[in-house]
Amino acid sequence: MALKQVSSNKCFEGFQKVFEHDSAELKCKMKFGIYLPPKAETGKCPVLYWLSGLTCTEQNFITKAGFQQAAAEHGLIVVAPDTSPRGCNIEGEDESWDFGTGAGFYVDATEDPWKTNYRMYSYIKDELPKLINANFPTDPERMSIFGHSMGGHGALILALKNPGKYKSVSAFAPICNPIQCQWGKKALGGYLGPDASKWEAYDATQLVKSYSGSGLDILIDQGKDDQFLSAGQLLPDNFIAACTERKIPVVFRLQQASCFCSPWGYDHSYFFIASFINDHIKHHAKYLNA
Repeated sequence: MALKQVSSNKCFEGFQKVFEHDSAELKCKMKFGIYLPPKAETGKCPVLYWLSGLTCTEQNFITKAGFQQAAAEHGLIVVAPDTSPRGCNIEGEDESWDFGTGAGFYVDATEDPWKTNYRMYSYIKDELPKLINANFPTDPERMSIFGHSMGGHGALILALKNPGKYKSVSAFAPICNPIQCQWGKKALGGYLGPDASKWEAYDATQLVKSYSGSGLDILIDQGKDDQFLSAGQLLPDNFIAACTERKIPVVFRLQQASCFCSPWGYDHSYFFIASFINDHIKHHAKYLNA
């Protein structure tokens, strides 16, 4: 599958690049960012996949998160795909920020008119890794995944639905229980239809209740003053309770202001992500470089 390089920038002795390709799964052109650490010039490297949140493209993470230095130090290739198909000429795809363009929700749609293009789950699970492994110096046996908000949801469900595929998983402010929140109900109902029992296959809290695969060491960071946490969109407590019941290890860190005189804690933004991204890179490097 042909790749077209869109941009390339030297960064911490490696390269931050963006490529475009024709996706067979999504039936449109897709872009992804890829950071190639210095080690990639001389040998194969493990791959860490980042899934972004609602409204994002591949650009948000590669320009705002500040992950490249840690990725260079640990010798990790980091791939950041777009969040949905684009330009598919589907009626209604651009009408709202939390459904359609920029909001693929990492599911394989089963409903018209979305089912032909909106197959982000299969794109992330199968097509994109095959493309990356065929064109870059990767070690296909060493792969991990993390993400933010909708992308945190995506990272958790991909790890839980595919035991052993990913060495580790982590998330920033993930949508943990989408069948119980408005974002999830809108997206899952639109892409999968009105039968809510079908939504459970893409809900991390539901999936963890029946998970019996290889061991997972889950890291989640959540901002204390995240506006979407207080609005009931993220529901991490439900996921933590399910993990506890199943005895699945999860480190949940509620991040707040370090200064007691400050009334503000961490929110849902990339300022929050940039504050703790090095911890997540180290978390994955521990498993990818073992």
